[in-house]
Amino acid sequence: MDDHRPSTPILDVRELAISYKTRRGQVPAVRDVTFDILRGEAHGIVGESGCGKSTVAFGIVSFLGRNGRIVGGRILFQGQELVGRSEEELRRIRGDRIAMVYQDPMQALNPSMRLGDQMTEVLTTHRGLKLEAARERCLEMLDRVYMPDPANVMQRYPHQISGGQQQRVVIAIALLNDPALLIMDEPTTALDVTVEAAVLDLIAELQRTFDTAIMYISHNLGVVARVSSKVGVMYAGEMVERAVVERIFIRPFHPYTQGLIRCVPRLGMDKRSSHLYPIRGRVPSPSNLPPGCIFEPRCDYARADCSQKKPPLREIEPGHWVRCFHAEEIAQTEWQVPADLAEQLARPAGYDPNAEPILRITGARTYYRVPSKKLLTRKKLYVKAVDDVSLEVRKGQALGIVGESGCGKSTLVKTIIGMEKPTGGQFDFMGMDVSVPVSKRDLALIRELQMVFQNPDSTLNPSFTVANQIARPLIRFKTVPRDQVESQVLRLLQMMKLDERYLDRLPRQLSGGEKQRVGIARAIAGQPELVLCDEPVSALDVSVQAAVLNLLMEIQAELGSTMIFIAHDLSVVRFFCDHIAVMYLGQIAEVGPAEAIYAPPYHPYTEALLSAVPIPDPRAEQKHIRLSGTVPSALNPPTGCRFNTRCPRKIGTICETEVPPWREEGHGHRIFCHLPLDVLCKMDAVVTVNQ
Repeated sequence: MDDHRPSTPILDVRELAISYKTRRGQVPAVRDVTFDILRGEAHGIVGESGCGKSTVAFGIVSFLGRNGRIVGGRILFQGQELVGRSEEELRRIRGDRIAMVYQDPMQALNPSMRLGDQMTEVLTTHRGLKLEAARERCLEMLDRVYMPDPANVMQRYPHQISGGQQQRVVIAIALLNDPALLIMDEPTTALDVTVEAAVLDLIAELQRTFDTAIMYISHNLGVVARVSSKVGVMYAGEMVERAVVERIFIRPFHPYTQGLIRCVPRLGMDKRSSHLYPIRGRVPSPSNLPPGCIFEPRCDYARADCSQKKPPLREIEPGHWVRCFHAEEIAQTEWQVPADLAEQLARPAGYDPNAEPILRITGARTYYRVPSKKLLTRKKLYVKAVDDVSLEVRKGQALGIVGESGCGKSTLVKTIIGMEKPTGGQFDFMGMDVSVPVSKRDLALIRELQMVFQNPDSTLNPSFTVANQIARPLIRFKTVPRDQVESQVLRLLQMMKLDERYLDRLPRQLSGGEKQRVGIARAIAGQPELVLCDEPVSALDVSVQAAVLNLLMEIQAELGSTMIFIAHDLSVVRFFCDHIAVMYLGQIAEVGPAEAIYAPPYHPYTEALLSAVPIPDPRAEQKHIRLSGTVPSALNPPTGCRFNTRCPRKIGTICETEVPPWREEGHGHRIFCHLPLDVLCKMDAVVTVNQ
């Protein structure tokens, strides 16, 4: 502890227990949770969905709803007990000395009020400031969170600013009263990697400036490694490990913490030389917990005593607490891959780089017509979502497409699948023209092109069983004879690591990962040549994400499927994909083999993306490159190089006036930039890890 910090923690949670009253009785959502946060300290809370992370946060601010209540333990805030306080006393504390930033800023902001009115209300209510003084304070705070043109932003409604700007407004509101404790619940999950990096930088700077205690909840281990000084790992409502961040990531003791870290792809990993190891099973329901150690059913080190007794949270090293009987022995034992998982992960080395392309895209353009605001003008205005894109995809290859929101990734994929009509260009798929919309394609072409969407809830019919969802494409495409449909459905389910118990279940009876597996099974049922995956793992926990990525690679190896994979997580793309295209504002900025994209030479935009990736290793050092401003409008893109308005390596007016040339680095690696190749080759590596 630093000498200038007080010995009394800002937040001291002791043996906290929270239950929810249901028709079946009391359900224990959180049990025996203990941790503390000092002033100026950031304490991360990690774990899978359903582990109780957010429940602890809501318990601290007493937002548990009518059926939730604290049934045990203490919550001390600045030495004062919060449990048992009246609603009026808690209301005075909330928003004043304790502030909370939620995952979705649009749920925290009132869509019918101007942002300025929402911000000033905090100060006039809690501090009694006059309106003019409150406005001045709000402008200062917006400037502190690097909001461009704060006065203009205060006049806008929430929907009139970007997602990153919305989150900055929410953070500014939370900090207006200089709170002693700031609780952040997944505040960057829905943001682009570049915006996420800027927000995390902002959090670190505000922590230093205001000396605020921060409780940071996230399932993203990379984010937690970047912002936290201490980390608590939660599993099924209990804190199973707690220590300083370096110990958690470099020498974890609990099997669950070790399992989480093995699930996460890192920038240097690829599918031919490394593997992801998902944690088997799933988080138990709070109403049906195991009798002994709660992690015992999923633990690779489980012994007989683990299923009979509940381990206490004990301090095995100074400041390192673990809830495990055998933690010391486990830490010294090298983890062995279970036989069934080793068999699953045994796959061919990869695709044949000399295979023939099955998809050729040349000069693709997809524009959206927008109405002019001037009634008498005849000028037609277009949003150039995809503008002069050329790509090749070879048989058996996984092509990754990355870039910020609005760069045209999803539009390109939707154009290929036939959901959007191209404005121009050539789309050749196995000798067939796929520039026609899906409604005009014949059944054979539809069968060969299938898609896995980001949100399975939006694509699975809630009224159809799992069996019906998977059987429909089998019947429609006549993949197998009618009398073999049932057995083929079961085979596909087994390929997804599901069994016959799932046949009659409805989507609402499945977890997020199970829904995504059903969506994948449906997509491959017709044995398509090309599967298009649009952010298929972005909403999943790290363990489920690892399992789905392994599943997709197994499908690719077994069926020889070709895939186009869209994602905003560059670590996932590096691990899964053979070839990568980096898009910016409707155009390809860089394309090449995966290993070439992640090492110099880079396009300056790729370099900035890599510098923004949160890495789950506190020893990692990254170049600090942050892009200024926002992505320009595709309605009126910049002339010359489209990246020139934000490029940290801009070399002059040539970037503003002339379209850049393609720089050929070899082996299919091409960079769309004015910088000469020898200059690009002299770039330093973005990420280095100090062992």
